[in-house]
Amino acid sequence: MSQSIELLIVEDSESDAELLVEELRRAKFDPHWHRVETESDYLARLRPDLDLIISDFAMPRFDGMCALDLLKKQGYDIPFIIVSGTLGEDRAVEAIKQGATDYLMKDRTERLGAAVSHALEECRLRRGYTKAEQARQEGERKFRALFDAAHDAIYILHNGIFVDCNAKGQFMYGRTWDQIAGHTPDEFAPPNQPDGRNSREKAFEIVQKALAGEAQFFEWMSCHYDGTPVLSEVSLNRLEMGGEIYLMAVSRDVTERRRADEQIAEQAALLDEARDAIVVSDLEGGILFWNKGAERMYGWAREKVLGRKIGQLIYPNLSTFENVNRLVMKQGEWSGEIIHLTKDQRELTIEARLTLLRDKDGRPKSMLAINTDVTEKKTVESQLMRSQRMESIGTLAGGIAHDLNNILTPILTSIEILKLGEADPRARRILETIEMSSKRGADIVRQILSFASGTKGERLEMQPKRLLNEIENLIEDTFPKNIRLKLSFPNDSWTIPGDPTQLHQVLLNLSLNARDAMPDGGTLTITVENVMVDEQRTTKHNGAKAGRYVAMKVMDSGTGIPLAILNKIFEPFFTTKEEGKGTGLGLSTVLTIVKSHNGFVEVRSEPGKGTLFEVFLPAVEVTGERRDDFATLASIPQGNGETILVVDDEASILAVTSDTLEAFGYRTLTANDGAEAVAVYQQNRDEISAVLTDMTMPIMDGSATIRALLEINPAVKIIASSGFKPNNGVNKPSDAAGEFFLAKPYTAEALLKTVRTILDET
Repeated sequence: MSQSIELLIVEDSESDAELLVEELRRAKFDPHWHRVETESDYLARLRPDLDLIISDFAMPRFDGMCALDLLKKQGYDIPFIIVSGTLGEDRAVEAIKQGATDYLMKDRTERLGAAVSHALEECRLRRGYTKAEQARQEGERKFRALFDAAHDAIYILHNGIFVDCNAKGQFMYGRTWDQIAGHTPDEFAPPNQPDGRNSREKAFEIVQKALAGEAQFFEWMSCHYDGTPVLSEVSLNRLEMGGEIYLMAVSRDVTERRRADEQIAEQAALLDEARDAIVVSDLEGGILFWNKGAERMYGWAREKVLGRKIGQLIYPNLSTFENVNRLVMKQGEWSGEIIHLTKDQRELTIEARLTLLRDKDGRPKSMLAINTDVTEKKTVESQLMRSQRMESIGTLAGGIAHDLNNILTPILTSIEILKLGEADPRARRILETIEMSSKRGADIVRQILSFASGTKGERLEMQPKRLLNEIENLIEDTFPKNIRLKLSFPNDSWTIPGDPTQLHQVLLNLSLNARDAMPDGGTLTITVENVMVDEQRTTKHNGAKAGRYVAMKVMDSGTGIPLAILNKIFEPFFTTKEEGKGTGLGLSTVLTIVKSHNGFVEVRSEPGKGTLFEVFLPAVEVTGERRDDFATLASIPQGNGETILVVDDEASILAVTSDTLEAFGYRTLTANDGAEAVAVYQQNRDEISAVLTDMTMPIMDGSATIRALLEINPAVKIIASSGFKPNNGVNKPSDAAGEFFLAKPYTAEALLKTVRTILDET
């Protein structure tokens, strides 16, 4: 086998250098060599790990004696052989004196192998035992210093017995080396380990595996001299020294760390039980901690968010996060309401409390956020405020409605009577215009009362076709001609129970909104469909039940509704129209009426592509009580001279009501208040067939009047009338007086139909 050597050749002839290398290879050497011919190259290649230097004696720019001198100055102990073609005996002797190992002539290179072998052996012997011993002793000193300075406890065992340990090992046991030497590990351990195993058996098994060459990593519980338990993480490995087998155990005390880990785990478990989201982030917003409450609140699992930026994860606007972050850094804390986003992009109203955390030197290191979801609380508060606002509006609306209905009642009643006797087409058109304006005023009053009181009103079984026919006539007569109406309804549409006036109002309000959404014209489509609504759909609408429904859909091709306000359109007084062009009551009235009919409303809209409102009303089986057609004055039967007592504190209503009844074959008696009505009835009880009384009068109101009349005649037939709708028994006649109620403002048709009905009742 060739002997590898690191060789430096100082030679100006490359071919001579290659001959030397070839000669060394023949002598069973494996030279790794470099050739240099200048002093700078020589110094650059000179290093202490070289095995040999071969140098030419004389060269044009550098010579062998100079190279030898530089080697001595560096203090390197490297064999140095001079090779020359002209070297004389005197020079050769001088070179040896100066420190050269050997010399030879270029024409005698066959001696090179022997010279190199001799030089290497001589060098090895020179360096010899002393140097090796010094190195060994130095190594032992370094090892002992490192051994004793180690932060971990290190134990050396032979045949399972302690034969050495460092200072940390003595400290861990609380014993001196004399107290440890000659003992086994299980002697300093409790009977059983934390994993339940017997300490002696566990120690024996681990030692046997380590002796077999299988490295061991395990936890070991030992006892300090004072009895304190010490938990360690231990690695045990086999060592061979001086032909003997030893084991080296490196043990790290993890007692405090494990106690801290357990404490942290307990605290984390408590934090996970909190309903609030508890989040810790670094100063750049990187998430460091995310409890179970945060998982539940935001929908993000802990492992998916750690390290991510919280500003990009749950804040809809990054600038909001940056502003809050800046305030926390400046003030040390911040609290307030803020909007966050869940994983599925739902908005949450959050009550946030942020605190800046600092290290032991007072430097900011992280931020703690405790977030409470108050979305539902805010919704309830909003609903409560809305309910209170509605109560206030209802009180105000009731007073206004009473006065307006008293004003409108004589106008509406008189117009119908005047139309009967008017043949002039122009005069009839004027009367119809007045009638339409009066009814519009009555509708506005009815809107206010509908959403403020939520009354059910009259319920009739009816076909939607009738409502569509009325709306069709109204739209064609009043809407701009650039709005095209399309109607669609099945011939076998199901019947719906409802108040015709209120449902007419629903379609009218939706149609008016559609008209306003198409200022440049478009298509208004109104359709009716029979639909079966399943449980899944009803879950979106509180109180709705699955079953048969009639869906009335109003769709326009107008401007559409922006998404940002879509959830506000049903709020009372919310409007996007210019001041004076909308009250904001239209859609709130629609929703109130539909809910009072046990139905629900759905809306879909896209800016620039129009809006679709779908009104779902429960359908019923058709019965014989269905009334689809409005009666006309001409078709209402005349009276037969029956006497009707009319009671009202409004002189105009008293006069026009009496005139209308008398024009249709009835006799009338009148009273201006309840007290007068009781007196008139007492005097004429045998003549009076029915009493029509206002419910809101001074001195003696309608309820007191009805009670007094019932005491006189329990069988008296009474029609109650008011600008208020009956609601929870208020302003409503007692059951003994029947359920007849005539809402103001009433038309002549409604008046005559109600009177005829109560008189014909058995």
